Amino acid sequence: MKRCILLVVWIVMLAGCASRPPPVTIPETTWRQIDLEIIAASHNATEQASHFARDALQEWLDLVRQRTETDFIPWFSSYRARKWLSIKVSWYQMSADEDKEQVVDRLALYLQQQYRKRVLVPVARQTDPVRIRERTTRFYIWLLGELMAKIQLRHGVPPEQFERRLAGIPAITLAPPANQDASLQQLIRSERLDRLPAYRALSTRVREAPATAVLWSEDAGITSVARQTSRQLTNELATGSVAGAVGAMLGPAGAVLSLGVMGVTELLREHDRPEREAQLRKSLNAAFNQEWREWMRSRDHGVMAGVHYLDDSLERQLLSRVGSPARPAYSAQSRLGSD
Repeated sequence: MKRCILLVVWIVMLAGCASRPPPVTIPETTWRQIDLEIIAASHNATEQASHFARDALQEWLDLVRQRTETDFIPWFSSYRARKWLSIKVSWYQMSADEDKEQVVDRLALYLQQQYRKRVLVPVARQTDPVRIRERTTRFYIWLLGELMAKIQLRHGVPPEQFERRLAGIPAITLAPPANQDASLQQLIRSERLDRLPAYRALSTRVREAPATAVLWSEDAGITSVARQTSRQLTNELATGSVAGAVGAMLGPAGAVLSLGVMGVTELLREHDRPEREAQLRKSLNAAFNQEWREWMRSRDHGVMAGVHYLDDSLERQLLSRVGSPARPAYSAQSRLGSD
């Protein structure tokens, strides 16, 4: 009886083995084509991420402009603020016998702090370039995963073989001290990127990269505009002959007070207010445009920094396999949404 049972089991096993399809063998030429299409997919995802970042950064800049117009400019032009600024300039000049450049620097720092408090911090509660950079990188990774699925289906590669191929493609390779690596498969299949050590290391590297220009959300603020405004105020307060006469009678404290009064007299003429605001808007608009360009263009620190790193890394790794120096064009068939 036992022999019969064993014989039946053996026959069933043989039948199962006979019915199991042989493993699919993918030609090396197909893998080479897949590698080229992965490069092209990465370039396409980079282009789409650029549009995403551009729209998000424009939204941030619109909010900054709006907040500047409704809060900072009215504050700067107000009687109380101009009086306070003139008194601060007078105090800087008298308290430590500072030269003009030191006065300009101190007032510029105060204006930067005010701009950050009144504009950048409130806007950052909704969005800022640092968060846009993170969202852009995640968008690129998501889109790249969608495009990988299309490549696998188009070539009819069994899922397990395709996953092994992706697992063998380095996407993040950071040198010490980060010393963290991640494959393309890990990157696009991770449900929580923030739990992937290599991705966290890449985020840290981008965040700590030296900026090629003053980036408002990460530095003291509107440096050039603040210094320009500070220098203008300091120059206007330099003509203080009447204040000097009063100061001679009242001593140092009287000099500070009289210079403050002189500043109010000279700076608070209401008919000059539209011109002051127009000049400030012009300076700020120029600074806005420069800031926007720097956030978009900087490959090391801008909103596309993480995307550029991943795209460059994939291209470098895959071209070393296929041996092609050419940057492949992304075919219309492999675009997201096409079959």
